[in-house]
Amino acid sequence: MELVDLYDENRVPLGRTAERYGKKGPGEYRVVVHVCVFDHQGRLLIQQRTPEKILWPGRWDVSIGGGVDAGETSRQAAEREFREELGYPLDLAGSRPFVTVNFPAGFDDFYIAVRDLDLEELTLQKEEVQVVRWATREEVLALAESGAFIPYPKSFLHYLFDTRETFGFPG
Repeated sequence: MELVDLYDENRVPLGRTAERYGKKGPGEYRVVVHVCVFDHQGRLLIQQRTPEKILWPGRWDVSIGGGVDAGETSRQAAEREFREELGYPLDLAGSRPFVTVNFPAGFDDFYIAVRDLDLEELTLQKEEVQVVRWATREEVLALAESGAFIPYPKSFLHYLFDTRETFGFPG
């Protein structure tokens, strides 16, 4: 059983935990993380989820995503999830989420990093990830348009690419 810390609507810790997918009470929220890794050419590392996943099976997603376990910080969870799903020790020291999106069950922190990862050096978690690849903005938007990508708003996908270009990341 995976436990998560609970927060109020202002993201103040409530000092309680709950089962990750269990029903939460009114005013109880959890934290989820995503990491968007871009290469220096501006392409986003995307992953295709396995058909066995409960949520969005077989769909493409940003580099990684997952829940924050009880007792973890958002950044610790982002690093752990990256290591678990892709077998790579991504160091996000000094990083904060570039955007937090509210969703009905909680808060979703998105981290952005620029790394020229060699896909051959990644070890995919077979229960979670089918395949990874680099994709341009146009390729990600085409996948979204076809329904093959998790249904983020197209404007949000643009925002992720724009954030990488706007806030001083090396290009």
